[in-house]
Amino acid sequence: MMIESKAVHGLDHHVGALAELQGLRPAAIIFLGPPGAGKGTQAQQVAKEHSLPHISTGDVFRTHVSNKTALGLKAADAMGRGMLVDDDLVCNMLAEYIQSLDHVGCVVLDGFPRSVAQAKWLDRFLRMRKTGMNNLPHTAPLAIQISVNRDQLLRRLSGRRSCLSCGRIYNLHFHPTRNDGICDYDGAKLQMRPDDAENVVLDRLTVHEKNTFPLTEYYRNKGQLREIDGNDSVDTVRTAITHLTRMLTI
Repeated sequence: MMIESKAVHGLDHHVGALAELQGLRPAAIIFLGPPGAGKGTQAQQVAKEHSLPHISTGDVFRTHVSNKTALGLKAADAMGRGMLVDDDLVCNMLAEYIQSLDHVGCVVLDGFPRSVAQAKWLDRFLRMRKTGMNNLPHTAPLAIQISVNRDQLLRRLSGRRSCLSCGRIYNLHFHPTRNDGICDYDGAKLQMRPDDAENVVLDRLTVHEKNTFPLTEYYRNKGQLREIDGNDSVDTVRTAITHLTRMLTI
């Protein structure tokens, strides 16, 4: 199920005056949203603004694998045999990393959890987590869902073109080059990533909708979900999220 823009609970509608968030101390701020929603960019901004650790589970995962840690070797072995890395392994990697952040009360999570099972594990882990901080009653996580309608996502993702020479990224709809298909910086020919082909993007969005809907409902039913309309510009979305997070004590 896709949350279309007309169904998004905007800041004024869903959060209202944010009275229920005033002074809340979340143990984690979780960013949820489909591919192309910009959740990674927004998560980094919140972490920077509030001096919080930004934890991308993809980065944690790759670090373990490249450093050949015990957990990383297990993950590499599973992937080498064409198997999915199981939840226990992913959760243990994350737990080890967060536990290394002593004297940190709240973390910003990007890419985790991806399922209700992982969300339940995270609830338990945060309740039992020990840090060097005393008398800081951090509470259950707060999930921020950046919702974008499918047409907009399709334009954002399938319109992307990148320069293999300098790495710059353009978009046919939102950030075109001066000369069609040619990088403004070095004149190299732009390329489309295989993942950005329209049929692949549609498949990715369908899979995301199927897998993520139970997760958003899990947080919604617990009163821990706040939805932001992500169809607007990056700056407009950032302003809405900043308005929300500044009500927190983090």
